[in-house]
Amino acid sequence: QVQLVESGGGSVQAGGSLRLSCAAYGYTYSIYYMGWFRQAPGKEREGVGTIDSDGTTGYADSVKGRFAISQDNAKNTLYLQMNSLKPEDTAMYYCAADARRMTIVQALDVMKYKYWGQGTQVTVSS
Repeated sequence: QVQLVESGGGSVQAGGSLRLSCAAYGYTYSIYYMGWFRQAPGKEREGVGTIDSDGTTGYADSVKGRFAISQDNAKNTLYLQMNSLKPEDTAMYYCAADARRMTIVQALDVMKYKYWGQGTQVTVSS
C-alpha cells in the first residue's frame, strides 16, 4: 500500500504562484508514475501533469508553460510548482500514484491510478 499526503494549497490572486507538495509513504519503491490532478466544483477530475520514475514529465495543454512537476526521490515527495495562476485553476488538487508503466497520454487519465491523496484546495481570485 501507498499513502499520499498533499499540502501547500491556499488562496492567491491571479498571476501569483503556489507550490504543492505530495509526500508518499509505504511501499513507495513500487511506484512508477505519479501525477497531479484537479477537480473544480461541478466538473470531472482532470489530469494536470505527470512524472515517471525516470523523471519524464507530461502536462495538460491548459497548464503547459505555467506548471512544473518535480520529485525528490530521497524525500519521497512530489511537487507541483504553479506559476501565472488563473481563476480557472481554482480546484481541489490531488496527488496520485501507480505502479504500472503507461504512456504519457495514459498517465493523464484519472482511471489509471490506484493510489490517491485526500486533496488540497487551490483558490485563485481575479
